[in-house]
Amino acid sequence: MLSLSDKRILVTGGAGFLGKQVIDQLLLAGANPDKFTVPRSRDCDLCNLENCHKAVQGQDIVIHLAAHVGGIGLNREKPAELFYDNLMMGVQLIHAAYQAGVEKFTCVGTICAYPKFTPVPFQEDDLWNGYPEETNAPYGIAKKALLVQLQSYRQQYGFNGIYLLPVNLYGPEDNFDPRSSHVIPALIRKVYEAQQKNDKYLPVWGDGSPTREFLYSTDAARGIVIATQKYNDSEPVNLGTNYEISIRDLVELICELMEFAGEIVWETDKPNGQPRRCLDTTRAKEKFGFVAETEFRQGLKNTIDWYRQHAH
Repeated sequence: MLSLSDKRILVTGGAGFLGKQVIDQLLLAGANPDKFTVPRSRDCDLCNLENCHKAVQGQDIVIHLAAHVGGIGLNREKPAELFYDNLMMGVQLIHAAYQAGVEKFTCVGTICAYPKFTPVPFQEDDLWNGYPEETNAPYGIAKKALLVQLQSYRQQYGFNGIYLLPVNLYGPEDNFDPRSSHVIPALIRKVYEAQQKNDKYLPVWGDGSPTREFLYSTDAARGIVIATQKYNDSEPVNLGTNYEISIRDLVELICELMEFAGEIVWETDKPNGQPRRCLDTTRAKEKFGFVAETEFRQGLKNTIDWYRQHAH
C-alpha cells in the first residue's frame, strides 16, 4: 500500500465539490497537509500545456478531478466546450506527469462514457460496446480517451496511471446553480424555491422513468484515496453503490424529506437522458476493498439540510 505521509500530491479540482472531500480523505489517510498543491482554474488553466508542466513539477502523486461538467442543459448548450476542455486538460496533464516522472496518476472519469444502452448493472468490460447517450457523448468520449491514454502509457512507458468511474455524485456543497447542476441539487433547489413561493405545482423534466444511481461525495472521495493507495492496474474501475432509483421515486423522496405537498408535473416534451444507470461495483470491492457506506435517504437528508442553511 502506498504510504502518503511523505508524498507531494497535486489535486486538480481540489477546491471543488468532490475535491474538498478528497483532500479530507487524504488527510485521514495520513497525507501531509503541507505537501498538497491545489491549482485554481482562474490562475492555472490546464488546457494550456505550459501550465500542466508547471503544475506537475516535483509532484509524486497527481489526482485529476478537474472537469468542465454539468447536467443535460449544459451538455446540449456547450458540447464543443465540454469536449475540448476535458480532453485537453486530461491529455496534457497525463503527458506532463509522465514526463515529470510522477509516481502515481489517478484519473477520475465519468459514467457518461458508457454506451447509451448498456446491460444493467454496468460492468467495466461493457465500456466500448456502443456509443454514449447523445446529450453527453462529447463529454463522455473526451473523458474515455484518457483511459486509452493511461493504458497506452502504462504499456509503453510503465507509467502508473489508474482510471476510476464514479457514478452520479451528490452531497453537501454540491453545485446548486440551475444552469449547470445535476439532478439531485437541481431538484432540491426547485422544491425549496417552490416552497418559498407557495407554488402548488413542481414541473420536472422528462417522464420520471429513467433510473439513476447516486454516490455520496464522502464515499466517492474515500474510494478515490483507497484506489490511489492500493490499485495499480490498467483496468477501469466503477465506484458506486449498486442501488438504483427511478427519477420518479427520487423526486417523491425529495418532496417527502422537504415536506413539499404540491403536485409533481412531468414535462414529457423534455429529454429523459440515459434510460438506466446502475453500476456493477464488484471490481472495486475485489481490487481494493471499497464499499460505499452512506445510506441514500440519510445522504439526501444531509444534502437538503446543508442547502437550507446556505440558500440565499
